[in-house]
Amino acid sequence: MNITFNTAALLFPAISLIMLAYTNRFLALAALVRSLHAKYLEHNKSGVLHGQIRNLRYRLKLIKQMQAMGVLSFVACIACMYCIYIGHVYLAELTFALSLLFFAISLIISLVEIQVSNKALELELSDMEEGNDTSLVDYIKKKFDKKKNGPQ
Repeated sequence: MNITFNTAALLFPAISLIMLAYTNRFLALAALVRSLHAKYLEHNKSGVLHGQIRNLRYRLKLIKQMQAMGVLSFVACIACMYCIYIGHVYLAELTFALSLLFFAISLIISLVEIQVSNKALELELSDMEEGNDTSLVDYIKKKFDKKKNGPQ
C-alpha cells in the first residue's frame, strides 16, 4: 500500500469535525454543570442532584479523554504527512495507522459517553415520574384504556 498526501489528508476533515462535535458537547456539559450548581444551592443537596453530579464528573473525564485521543490522532496524521514529505514510507504507514487507531479509540470513548449521557437523562426523568416506573407498553395501554373508557 502506498500512502500519499491525499490518503493522510482524508483524515483532516473527519478529525476536525469530530473535534468540533466534542467541543460542542463539552460546552453543553459546562452549561449543564453551571445550571446544576445553581439548583444544588437552591434545593440543598437533593439525592438526584448527587447522582447527576457523579454522572457529570464521569462524563467530563470521558470528554477529556475523547478530546485527547482526537488531538493525538491529528498529531499522528500531521506526522504521517511529514514522513511522506521526507520520503520515509514505513514511518508514514506507521503514523497513519496510529492516527486511525487514536481516531477509533476516540469514537469508542464517545460511544461510552453517549451511554452515560442517556443514564443521566433517565435519572432526570425518574425524578419527574413521581414513583411511576412504567414501561412504554404500560404507558400505551393506559392511553388506550382512557380513550376506550372515555373521559372521566
